[in-house]
Amino acid sequence: MTQLGMIRDGIKGTGRLIKVDHAGEFGAINIYRAQILVARVTAPGIVPTLRDFLSHERKHLKIFQDVLSKRGIRRCRSYWFCGIGGYILGLVTALLGRSGIMACTAAVETVVTGHLVDQIERLRNEGDVEALEAVQAIVAEELEHREVGVSEGRTSVLYKPVSSVVSAATSFVIWLGMTL
Repeated sequence: MTQLGMIRDGIKGTGRLIKVDHAGEFGAINIYRAQILVARVTAPGIVPTLRDFLSHERKHLKIFQDVLSKRGIRRCRSYWFCGIGGYILGLVTALLGRSGIMACTAAVETVVTGHLVDQIERLRNEGDVEALEAVQAIVAEELEHREVGVSEGRTSVLYKPVSSVVSAATSFVIWLGMTL
């Protein structure tokens, strides 16, 4: 295979995954930023947890940015869509209070961790050690976020409807990023 062919495969294959992961982390950062803004009024007790999650997401964004930079790959076309959509999602779910925030967290992280676990297997099979290490570096924290969201939100009457909508939206954004 020519070098140009390998570059194209990298952008369409593993590179595409990392681009979508990077855009998703930007979306997550904006979800938490908006939720922190509103939760100061609607659910002040959860703000420290949201700040902790936000710090994780910023670290994850940097991990994927570093991989993209090393490979000379530009960010995903859906990057700004993820950021704006994430901010709107964060605002709306935070207006619903603690239950809305936790349902959102549970839904986003359930979809995202499923996506990441699928990637781990693919990256192992492809032998892309750098991308595999990047994905593995964030999975534990994403699972932690999911568990907090599920454990604190599942008893709410809002949990099923909010998590259903957020899960569908998150799956759509991942699909969109993978197809653009």
